[in-house]
Amino acid sequence: MIEYADQTTQDKVGKLLNPLVFEWFIRNYKEFTQPQLGAIDNIHKNKNVLVSAPTGTGKTLAAFLDIISDLLEMKERNEPISGVQAVYISPLKALINDIERSLLNPLQGIRLIANERGLSYNPVSVGIRTGDTSPYEKSKQLKNPPSILCTTPESLSTALASPKFSENLRTVKWVIVDEIHALAESKRGAHLSVNLEMLNRIATFQRIGLSATISPIEEIAKFLVGNNRNCTIVDSRFDKRINIKVVSPVKDLLKSSERETSVKTYDKLRKYLGASRTTLIFTNTRSGTERVVSNLKNRFPSIFTDDSVGAHHSSVSRDLRLEIENKLKDGKLKAIVSSTSLELGIDIGYIDQVIQLGSPKSIIRLLQRVGRSGHNVNSVSKGVLICSDRDDLVEDAVIAYYAERKQLDRIKLVKNALDVLAQAIISLSLQGQWNIREAYKLIIESYSYSTLSWENYVDILNYLAGSYHSLEDQRVYAKISIYKKGNLADRLDYSDLDATFGRKSSARMIFYLNQGTIPDETKIRVYEGNKPVGTLEEEFVEKLVPGDRFVLAGKIYQFVKSYRMKVYVRKADDLKPTVPAWFSEELPLSYDAANMVNAFRNNLIGKTMDDILKILNSFPVDQNARTAIAEYMNYQSKFLKKRGIYKINVGEYIVEIYVNDRINIIFHTMIGRKANDALSRAYGYQLSSMVGSSIGILVSDNGFVLSFGKGEKYDARTLLRGVNHENIGMILDIAIKNTELFRRKFRQIAARSFMILRNYKGHEISIGKQQFNSDRLVKVIEQVPDFPVIKEVYREIKEDYMDIDAAIDFLEHIDKGEYRYILLDESKTASPFSFNMLAMGAPDVILMEDRRKMIMKLHRELLEYLRSEQVGTN
Repeated sequence: MIEYADQTTQDKVGKLLNPLVFEWFIRNYKEFTQPQLGAIDNIHKNKNVLVSAPTGTGKTLAAFLDIISDLLEMKERNEPISGVQAVYISPLKALINDIERSLLNPLQGIRLIANERGLSYNPVSVGIRTGDTSPYEKSKQLKNPPSILCTTPESLSTALASPKFSENLRTVKWVIVDEIHALAESKRGAHLSVNLEMLNRIATFQRIGLSATISPIEEIAKFLVGNNRNCTIVDSRFDKRINIKVVSPVKDLLKSSERETSVKTYDKLRKYLGASRTTLIFTNTRSGTERVVSNLKNRFPSIFTDDSVGAHHSSVSRDLRLEIENKLKDGKLKAIVSSTSLELGIDIGYIDQVIQLGSPKSIIRLLQRVGRSGHNVNSVSKGVLICSDRDDLVEDAVIAYYAERKQLDRIKLVKNALDVLAQAIISLSLQGQWNIREAYKLIIESYSYSTLSWENYVDILNYLAGSYHSLEDQRVYAKISIYKKGNLADRLDYSDLDATFGRKSSARMIFYLNQGTIPDETKIRVYEGNKPVGTLEEEFVEKLVPGDRFVLAGKIYQFVKSYRMKVYVRKADDLKPTVPAWFSEELPLSYDAANMVNAFRNNLIGKTMDDILKILNSFPVDQNARTAIAEYMNYQSKFLKKRGIYKINVGEYIVEIYVNDRINIIFHTMIGRKANDALSRAYGYQLSSMVGSSIGILVSDNGFVLSFGKGEKYDARTLLRGVNHENIGMILDIAIKNTELFRRKFRQIAARSFMILRNYKGHEISIGKQQFNSDRLVKVIEQVPDFPVIKEVYREIKEDYMDIDAAIDFLEHIDKGEYRYILLDESKTASPFSFNMLAMGAPDVILMEDRRKMIMKLHRELLEYLRSEQVGTN
């Protein structure tokens, strides 16, 4: 059962704590915040608790106070304390190091108070166990385990499978999962979820989850506690006041040059930074972070230097990140610029304000980022969103509007990941012999596996037991042994309910060196013949199919093939790109936020400029932004009116056909980039079959474009009918097969499934060698029907990489007639809503300035069309 915490008082909570702990707290903090009251009260009542509150509300300290209090009481009663009592789990090693330091502060303060009173004080010990912990330190922990162990999900997994150290975990009474929202929507979360069930087998403990503002909160509570357990939610997500403003740096985002927009943006930054002590600036990419830092230093060298501004992202070395974080805590930095790495609760000291460059793509992400400013519950969190194009401006206005009204978009959790399941089964085998029904029962107690089918479970057991003999020729050997009636068996049937499984002697070291879910990151080298021409991110390469053309180093190349970690291309300067050169790390617009933006845009279609401006009075936008949005919507209304459309109703989606030197079918399906990705590949496959040639596909947050040669015959209405909610999954399976995306996702999933190894006998295996082994393996196992690792590749691509569930939901509404496409005839004029999408795929668009020139060309065509007497096709 999920319930919400009742209100309590300062006095009641103060009496729950050990007097030494309470006195230390009051000396330092005066009074409890609301999330602290709810957390301490319910943790003290031995309830599982999820605390969701903004940064700076003291939720992490609240989680520890009652635990420290209980441990001190045990020491005062001379109760023996052996083994680990509390486990703190965080997704970030940096946060773990922070927590250790943060815990030492109250523990030392409590000791001083005890000394003042002449009381004996037995300190509570704190230890760290991560991949960076030395073997010497780990051996010390084995003999003398800390009372509070701070660790990562991966290190917890290793500890559980360790026959010696796992004995120290039998005493665990509390488990704290910090930044749970950052884990829940990835395979790391699925990994942790099932490992907590393994820990629950040997220890009885409370579960305490800590999260920033998140939704759906009740599902996160279920993720924390697993199935058939109660959880109390301390919902303080909106306790801090926020002040958000959306800003356009120029009066006219359409006509201003890239240089003018850039100059005005940095003038705005200088103004905001000059009025604050310390500002945190978020970009959405690592490259964007470096660019902003460089520009600040170059444009304002007397203000911004290496000592006053720094870059923080995952590609910056650990030592340099720590140096930057310490400068920030000490108040030495005027500004710090980050991509995503400072979203989580690393202690970075006091931040006056947060500036977001471009759209944060999600209401939750905006609140998490802005919440980093005003680092206490009574402060106002201040955020400024600076936009550089009209689509970002509309997104930001809508996201900020709903953030102020506390309407959140939802994250999506990973369910039934079979590669993580393989790791869980091997881990269980290392812990002893298992009846397969008992192991299944334990696994489905995890919320991430609550709907796992028996058939998929048995298939993974058979794979791990080496039942597919063709794999032995590829050096893929069994990791577990299975037994029927006590005898070693070759294979399990779905009806073998009393079979058992256990470990293979070689599996333990393989597990220790290869478990975990974070994929290796790498750059792919690009060659024209034998000549190197640059590198591409692996996620970009995943999008390519033979014949695709893209821009690299200012030149157009055509993708020929890839081999291991090399991409081979040929020059294609006389052709146009078919794949946009955006950064693969760019954040996707969430499904819920996309629907909110879509509703906002549709509501304004057909309204006058004055009406639009009045509506925008209730949005947190400056005058420049207000005018730009109104003009943008007004031009779209004029375009549609010319086509005989005077308003767009809920559930209506425009599909236009723009003809230049190619035919471009533009779907304005604002359902989030991941869902658009699924739709685009399905419709693209159908269109390719129709015209008999390859199709250029461009996906954006706002929709997608399918482009092909003018000589090809097609029927748009037949295309729209060709994809429905029942066949999209099958079409995607066909469209995905033999793509770079499939090939590289297979390597990652095969590594997680221990089919290929990332480390062997202490030697790291290069990604190139892994890809070579992967390419060899996939040819063999594709011949095996329903092979579980292949099934997981399709599942991950469709459900996690894309969002097939959202796409199916959209198509089901179309099929039922609740939504409908409005198909516009061919035209030589594109709608304003399509400008950005078309500019991304234009042949001469290499720099942002080129993109603006392309958009202005499209705008001039629009103005000529609106002035003309012609209606419909032009």
